[in-house]
Amino acid sequence: MLKYKEVEVDFDIKDMNLAEKGRLRIEWANQSMPVLNLIQKRFEKEKPLKGIRLGACLHVTTETASLMRTLKAGGAEVSLCASNPLSTQDDVAASLVKDYEIPVYARKGEDNDTYYRHINAILDMKPMITMDDGADLVSTLHSQRTELIDGIVGGTEETTTGIIRLRSMAEKGVLRFPIVAVNDADTKHFFDNRYGTGQSTIDGIIRATNRLLAGAVFVVCGYGWCGRGVAMRARGMGANVIVTEVDSLRALEAVMDGYRVMPIADAAKIGDIFCTLTGDINVIRTEHFLTMKDGAIVSNSGHFNVELELQGLEKISNNKRRIRDFVDEYTLSNNHRINILGEGRLINLASAEGHPSSVMDMSFANQALSAEYLTNNNQTFENKVYRVPTEIDQMIAKLKLGSMGIEIDTLTEEQERYLASWDMGT
Repeated sequence: MLKYKEVEVDFDIKDMNLAEKGRLRIEWANQSMPVLNLIQKRFEKEKPLKGIRLGACLHVTTETASLMRTLKAGGAEVSLCASNPLSTQDDVAASLVKDYEIPVYARKGEDNDTYYRHINAILDMKPMITMDDGADLVSTLHSQRTELIDGIVGGTEETTTGIIRLRSMAEKGVLRFPIVAVNDADTKHFFDNRYGTGQSTIDGIIRATNRLLAGAVFVVCGYGWCGRGVAMRARGMGANVIVTEVDSLRALEAVMDGYRVMPIADAAKIGDIFCTLTGDINVIRTEHFLTMKDGAIVSNSGHFNVELELQGLEKISNNKRRIRDFVDEYTLSNNHRINILGEGRLINLASAEGHPSSVMDMSFANQALSAEYLTNNNQTFENKVYRVPTEIDQMIAKLKLGSMGIEIDTLTEEQERYLASWDMGT
């Protein structure tokens, strides 16, 4: 328990001495988040979240810090834990505690037991709104802390992986409070998933390996919005990109976008660098590792490390060593070396800094406004997964364009009449 400025703040972080560095980095990121800053100014005046206890399980980054400050400005009592064991920026965690008096439970590299202990620390505060990135907070509530559910107004979810899990819960009738699918907002997945994941994943791979992408065979597993972004950026750096898919329409789109498409069993034999972005389990399996080139580099930018069958890789390996930061080299029985980046966890956060702040500006604007939306309308919801309202999505896009100094056209009255008519013909 820290007593700072006569305020007691509970926390579990790595090093409070990192706070000054974290505060400066938060300020730097905040300069590129004009939409969230506008929302924060309004929240400071109106206090739409007054009396709300909000528990967040998100990546503890500079951008997340700006979101936490915005929610607190709106009157919420906020607390934060990490949504991934390797995604925490320890200096940011320290600054949130010391400079902004926000309880944080996050340490980069925390083990599985600590990870779930931190999630339970958030739940001990009896949140009324949950804010998730991967649905671990909601899953823990439904499996271990059910006594708290009656006090929940609703929740928000940031990622594709989390939405898949939550929609499954809703379909099976076990979801016990409403969720707003922030990930499904157009101003989130069109930009965050494609441009944010695209740039930050390539950044993470290069920081971890310092390998040249130009001329390399780069295999992208999954052609959703995140996969599209990574494929686009890898090709932009000169890589020969291959896409693997299970969805016929997405595979067809990848072909039309100019990529080679083939099964992972075939791609495994010729790839130099691999990246999974599917949200599913065991995308790259033991049989694929066995056929890879000596020195193949394997990474994941989907939410959980289960996309890589790492237990199977351990079993077929004679030796494992950490050859450089964030690179574990496995030597197989055939003497081929397979290099796993960031322990198979989100490589854009394990070895880099995650999405650029300018794109997280829109994602976290959706989070802040969705929390307000849940607070104001919770009596009208059923226990389902809801989209972010179109008017919120459109407002965020308009604010973002305005912050960039960009103007667009508006329909004339004649054009509106024409679009609304059925009898004007051609």
